[in-house]
Amino acid sequence: MIELVHGEWRLDVAPHLGASIARLTWRGRDVLRPMPVGSSDVLQAGCFPLVPYANRIADGRFTFGGREVHLSVLPNFAPHALHGDGWLKPWQALDRDDGTIALIYRHAPDAWPWAYEAIQTFALSDDGLRVDLSLTNTGDEAMPAGLGLHPYFPVSDRTRLTLEAPSVWALAEGQIPTALFPAESVFGWADGPRVVDAPFVDHCYASWGGVARLTDGERVIRITASANAGWAHVYAPGEDFCCVEPVTHRPDALHAPQGEASGLVVLQPCETMAMSMRIAVSDA
Repeated sequence: MIELVHGEWRLDVAPHLGASIARLTWRGRDVLRPMPVGSSDVLQAGCFPLVPYANRIADGRFTFGGREVHLSVLPNFAPHALHGDGWLKPWQALDRDDGTIALIYRHAPDAWPWAYEAIQTFALSDDGLRVDLSLTNTGDEAMPAGLGLHPYFPVSDRTRLTLEAPSVWALAEGQIPTALFPAESVFGWADGPRVVDAPFVDHCYASWGGVARLTDGERVIRITASANAGWAHVYAPGEDFCCVEPVTHRPDALHAPQGEASGLVVLQPCETMAMSMRIAVSDA
């Protein structure tokens, strides 16, 4: 575990568990859901990276550049592939100072048949936490690519989420998107409703403005994403947390119809894409 401290902020990072955040606090209070002490389950972390794609790929298979790709599928999420490789692999530390740590994951071709390098940097400042995530194609042929971050925020019966996005991807059986509908057809967040009043939500909101706010009446958590993270996946399962995930493409973008602006990027050899997320907290 690596600990960073700056002013009223403290961050614990677990490089061996997908470069995940084990704990983030401000003034001693959790900003992200804390990972239980001694846990080895990255799904109990406070945040983890999504690389080289975000969310689901239907049936764990797709075709790209004439190649048929069959991905590994986790039993809990079968039959679909989920969230890429980075969250399931150990990362190594690159650079560190008092408030910043950079971690790297180098991927050799396997079920995902392209080599790449991912770097995640955490930086604490008076303004809060900034997370930068980059992906570089280190192979010799083009590869599809996308990024995301998966933070979990604590929820009480007073927590309200404000997130402005006009549309949401409706889902077929198995959590695969089918079509865009007005956000209110699932659940609208523009007016800051209580999270506990939402139905079960595990949906991707499109044309997101890049800013979301969570407040419990005592403090405000503000999430800001880079401009290329134009989708926000909201996971509100009716438990003591919710997720607001900035991502650079919609779910199952590898099966998007030709011509759709799905957000998927094609990286040529040596090309890099990047995204960022900021988390700030203030008194309400």
